[in-house]
Amino acid sequence: MKRIVIFLFLAVVAHLASVTVAPAGPVPGALRLEDSLDSMGTTYSVVLYGSNRYKMQAAVELAFEEVRRLDHLLSNYRSDSELSRLNQQAAERPVKVSKELFDLLSACLRYSEASDGAFDISVGPLMKVWGFFKSSGHFPHRAEIRGAMTRVGYKNIVLNEKDQTVSYRRPGVEIDPGGIGKGYAVDRMIAILQDNGVKSGLITAGSSSIYGIGNPPNEPRGWRLTIRHPKDPNESVAEVFLKNMSMSTSGNYEKFFRVGGRVYSHIMDPRTGHPAPGMLSVSVVTPKTLDSEAWTKPYFINGRKWASHHKIPGSRVFLCEDRSELACAWLQ
Repeated sequence: MKRIVIFLFLAVVAHLASVTVAPAGPVPGALRLEDSLDSMGTTYSVVLYGSNRYKMQAAVELAFEEVRRLDHLLSNYRSDSELSRLNQQAAERPVKVSKELFDLLSACLRYSEASDGAFDISVGPLMKVWGFFKSSGHFPHRAEIRGAMTRVGYKNIVLNEKDQTVSYRRPGVEIDPGGIGKGYAVDRMIAILQDNGVKSGLITAGSSSIYGIGNPPNEPRGWRLTIRHPKDPNESVAEVFLKNMSMSTSGNYEKFFRVGGRVYSHIMDPRTGHPAPGMLSVSVVTPKTLDSEAWTKPYFINGRKWASHHKIPGSRVFLCEDRSELACAWLQ
């Protein structure tokens, strides 16, 4: 488990795969705390400003303890997690689950309905046959895709609210938390940090889900981020200030392979069984990280026209399309 704790009086630049955090400049008398934790298959990083380093560190420890707890709840890499137990048993019989897991799965099915099936937590079998589960991918045989498609589909997941049980309509169905788990964990961290007095902080999960609490010293607009150019990691295409807001980004540059000059990314359309074409990256800004993370995939898969008719209230959406020339813009 990786842990790094640094106390500084000057801001530094944090380089991320999809965004860059701008330096805040010298801040006399302001204490800066940085800490990180590897869990749930990614790195959770925290930058806080405050005046009491002991209270700040205690708040971070509580937030990280929550991430460890969620790893035992949601990890599909841990055979003893509640989600793994569900995947092992739900095709045979209804499985009683915790209220927390039931509520999260209920939210996922609502995202699936609202996105016309583009968001789907049962996409795991497709991710495996395309080689994206633990590697950068490969082109599968058509028979493998057809076989995986028989086990994919959010309507195969049956929730019984009265008994708080979950069951699968057919064998081989399994839930993959990859499209939602980080966002949920970040929201839980934010709640704990704010409950413990944190008023200025930036929380990131990997490089794709970020939340800014308040604003850093000397920048009243919020935490300044730049969205990377989808074809050049050294260039940016947009600037964002997060103040009590989240931003999540999905890009075809995260995991991909090339065949015949075409890029196949890990962003899978669960309705076709193939990686979604047409987009290079999508960034979504919303008040909750759960929402921003969940909606990046439908906007990426369904495209700009669909997104323009399904923009959620209180959100901002930035899309980069795969055309002859790069076309990046905020959705109006």
